[in-house]
Amino acid sequence: MDTYEKVKSLLAEQLTINPEKIAMESEIVADLGADSLDMVEMMMSMEEEFGITVDEDKAAELKTVADIVALIDSNN
Repeated sequence: MDTYEKVKSLLAEQLTINPEKIAMESEIVADLGADSLDMVEMMMSMEEEFGITVDEDKAAELKTVADIVALIDSNN
């Protein structure tokens, strides 16, 4: 499974939404309905799943699914 598919699966599970609604260009807050707590939990899940560490400044810059995928791919 590639990074995008893993991220999509994790987001769908965490936000309780259909994975089909998640696209690379989807905005995590505006399109997928995540709030600040969801964002923190999402980052913890991503760090655990992919074995990376994301500082708060970087996490604050993540707006779209593509941003998350790019961050993970650059750390692996």
